[in-house]
Amino acid sequence: MAEEHLKRGWRVIASVRSASALDELSSTYRDQLELITLDTTDWPAIDALAKSLDGRRIDLLLVNAGISGPTTLPIGEVDPDVFSSVIMTNALAPLRIIDRLADLVPSKGTIAVMSSDLGSISRNTVATWEAYRMSKAALNMGLRSLSIRRRAEGRTYLALCPGWVRTDMGGPHAHLSIEESIPRLTDVIAARTGAKGISYVNYQGQDVAW
Repeated sequence: MAEEHLKRGWRVIASVRSASALDELSSTYRDQLELITLDTTDWPAIDALAKSLDGRRIDLLLVNAGISGPTTLPIGEVDPDVFSSVIMTNALAPLRIIDRLADLVPSKGTIAVMSSDLGSISRNTVATWEAYRMSKAALNMGLRSLSIRRRAEGRTYLALCPGWVRTDMGGPHAHLSIEESIPRLTDVIAARTGAKGISYVNYQGQDVAW
């Protein structure tokens, strides 16, 4: 997502757990890319980031944080500490970041989270990935609550579904390459900007059932 926006001429502030993850982009887009090292579950670091960005304007705030947890275990067999890690990383951390940075986003700006089709309650027909599904449903609910609480401020809120993508998490058998998903998802963000309210939408621009 950072690379796609850089290609489109955006100035990008990107946070990564390891600075080396975007080193190549940093040298290619030296004047457009600002790197910040951050673990999204480091609560003091999130507060420090908010202070360091005070006074800046962020037209698009996109939070992408996710771990899969156990994918085949029924929820009753998932270790509570593992579940806590999944829900903290996938739901609480993105929402905490948004609540601390939302005031930097103008009323015509967009706040988005990387959700998943697996976060849809009504479309869950196969179970599996139970801890992950629950965490993404929690993320969606939290974003919806946040958008209602801040409704008067006028921003657009998006819960994004990139599709099943061949990443470290998606695995080699996923349906989509990064090149098939990300440019289309970026187009969707651009198309929905200014719509106000909240949408749960996939990379094809289709609304997803909550």
